[in-house]
Amino acid sequence: MTLGLSRGGAVGLTALLLSGGCGDDGPAGSGPLPPLVTDAIPAGFPARAAAARAPAENALTEARAQLGKRLFFDERLSRTGEVACASCHRQEHAFADPDPVSRGVDGRLGQRNAPALVNLAWSESFLWDGRAATLEEQAGMPIEHPDEMGLSLAEAVARVAGDDAYVEAFADAYGGPPGEEPLRQAIASFVRSIVSADSPYDRHLRGDDTSFGDAERRGEALFLSERAGCFHCHPAGRLTNEGFFNNGTYLDGGDVGRQRITGRTGDLGKFKVPGLRNIAASAPYMHDGSLATLEDVVDHYDRGGLGHVSTDPQIEALGLSPDEKADLAAFLRSLTDPAFLDDPRYRP
Repeated sequence: MTLGLSRGGAVGLTALLLSGGCGDDGPAGSGPLPPLVTDAIPAGFPARAAAARAPAENALTEARAQLGKRLFFDERLSRTGEVACASCHRQEHAFADPDPVSRGVDGRLGQRNAPALVNLAWSESFLWDGRAATLEEQAGMPIEHPDEMGLSLAEAVARVAGDDAYVEAFADAYGGPPGEEPLRQAIASFVRSIVSADSPYDRHLRGDDTSFGDAERRGEALFLSERAGCFHCHPAGRLTNEGFFNNGTYLDGGDVGRQRITGRTGDLGKFKVPGLRNIAASAPYMHDGSLATLEDVVDHYDRGGLGHVSTDPQIEALGLSPDEKADLAAFLRSLTDPAFLDDPRYRP
């Protein structure tokens, strides 16, 4: 069982979305929604499928993904009953947050920008500093964080255990009552099912350039060139190398990033390289939400970052022309998958 699209277009996303499924009912008169868990691999993605990357004890199933979706949107998983995972990860923003940093319980501000939850089934580590090794581990962190949802996992379980529908859903998905481990596993299963792979760029990878014009092609060529060097961290296909990188956003006294986890001097100011699918919908950018637009991002790299000595040596002034900057921005906008941003399967 895999997720997304097959290389060469043998299975198209449109066909997947129009095929039958066992998900919740769609809009009135439209019949049941297709399943969250599908069986194709996006072009340019690792051949090892998303489901195969799930841990054996949390095999990816439709029942688990559907349970996780309900939990993802449930505000009862916060101390105040007013904040859900979905509060900071909004579908129309590629499951990111349009605010530089998110507000949690009691209006408390977080410290980092909420990252987009797109194609994480293929990721190797999670959160900006990589402190979570699995989605299951990550899923419990926002619930218990005092500035986010502020609720112990034990209390979260107690709340859902009082709901007969939840008790039945946990039994169907995990063969037992609600518990801390299956709660985390279910949320992780839903996140694994969030796949975007039908942007103009994705169709371009499959040989369809109908929506991939001259500016996008010039921007792609520049993106993949040694002159701009974007592909070193964002290789074609997945658009992330899963590494950690100081991209020139660090200044003295700022967020030390990966160094907080490893203690290594060389990790100062490093943050995980994000994937770029739907990047135009997930503004603002960087770990701190400090760049408001794609043009700001292109300008940041064009000038070689903020100039701190810790910046990776690959980050250097590029000297791009206005037309080249516009082409790069056009390419980045071609990574937008409108059907994904409005996919009814991901709605509560």
